[in-house]
Amino acid sequence: MNVEIVSFGYLHEAPPAAHLTIDLREHFRDPHVSPDLRYKTALDVEVRRAVLDTAGIPALVEATADAVVAFTRGPSAGPVRVAVGCAGGRHRAATVAMALKTALADEDITAIVNHRDLDRPVVQR
Repeated sequence: MNVEIVSFGYLHEAPPAAHLTIDLREHFRDPHVSPDLRYKTALDVEVRRAVLDTAGIPALVEATADAVVAFTRGPSAGPVRVAVGCAGGRHRAATVAMALKTALADEDITAIVNHRDLDRPVVQR
C-alpha cells in the first residue's frame, strides 16, 4: 500500500490534493513565535520536542494514523495521500508528518514523507 505524507505551509501556496488534510494552524502553538526556534526546522530536535510536547499533538498523530489505516483497508483501497499543514511548513507540519510516518510503521504501513516547504525561507509575519 502506498501512503504519502506531504507537509506544507499554507502561507506559501495552496494545499496539495489529499484524501485527508490536517490543518494545525489554529489549534496548536507555533514554534515560529519563539526566537530560538524561528529559523530552525523539524530536522532540529528542539523543534520536534516543542511540537510533540504540545498538548493534543500525540493524540492527533494517533488518530490520524487510525484514519490512514481505515483508508488502506477500504474495499477500494489504493494509494493514500495525507497533507499536513501549518503556517510556514517548517515546524508543526513537518514534525507531525514525521511522527505520523513512525505511527504508521507501528501498524506495518510504510509511508513516505515529502516536505514541500521545509526548505523555503522563513515567512516574515
